[in-house]
Amino acid sequence: MSGRHVAVLMGGLSSERPVSLSSGAACAEALEAEGFRVTRVDVGRDVAAVLADLRPDVAFNALHGPFGEDGAIQGILEYLQIPYTHSGVLASALAMDKSRAKAVAAAAGIPVAPGLELDRHAIGAEHPMEPPYVVKPVSEGSSFGVVIVREGQSHPPQVLGSADWRYGDRVMVERYVAGRELTCGVMDNQALGVTEIVPLSGTFYDYDAKYAAGGSKHVIPADILPNIYQKIQTLAVKAHQAMGCRGVSRSDFRFDDRFSEDGELIWLEVNTQPGMTPTSLVPEMAAHAGRSFGDLVRWMVEDASCLR
Repeated sequence: MSGRHVAVLMGGLSSERPVSLSSGAACAEALEAEGFRVTRVDVGRDVAAVLADLRPDVAFNALHGPFGEDGAIQGILEYLQIPYTHSGVLASALAMDKSRAKAVAAAAGIPVAPGLELDRHAIGAEHPMEPPYVVKPVSEGSSFGVVIVREGQSHPPQVLGSADWRYGDRVMVERYVAGRELTCGVMDNQALGVTEIVPLSGTFYDYDAKYAAGGSKHVIPADILPNIYQKIQTLAVKAHQAMGCRGVSRSDFRFDDRFSEDGELIWLEVNTQPGMTPTSLVPEMAAHAGRSFGDLVRWMVEDASCLR
């Protein structure tokens, strides 16, 4: 595979553009070190024409959020018949839609929090469910637009009715699950290690906790009971397969062990385009399993295809 031409798709049009630029730069550098000929493509509305002119052997998808993670760019790559990394059109669109992904996960026997989908304008002065609960946009990533409504709060979040809201009208309201933030990657239908994410800037793993320096601490392997560890790995693979994911994905969980060791384990979502800097969660999991960052991105290029 060395010497093949890889277009690294990065940047893009979503709120997660800065994250994607970071992922893309790291992946491009690692691929060049592995011997690939790399072109960095900052994705805009003209990406189809750019790729048609470039004709790379493989597209490495380092995009995050809408247009890059929701099946749109995947459809363009299918049309152009350029093999690409990560999941295909259907799995990407499904996983990006939190409400529909949750329904598929529940049908597969994966534990999810009770909730409902609403138009944000329909949430007026009355709580849609008893607090505490979480409101999150149906199709955003990196915790953009996520609001936690605490117990005792007198009314729903005012921001939902604001003209400044820019995360779409469909929102998911679900019971807040207290406890620990755990995550598990899947690579080639095999579970990687389980990581606990400990936010250092607050109690919520928000955008700053994810990406700001010192925002969080990653503990791998997570310090949990072996049966819980294995259950998370099993559920991560089950979610990956239920959504029809390919290549690499990552499932996020909440684990409430305040009252018992076995606690309550809830699946939150599957990420079909997890962050891809050397210190991101999935590369850390791969490193814990003995696979370097260069090995990881090389495998992803070798795994690339159409009809995913």
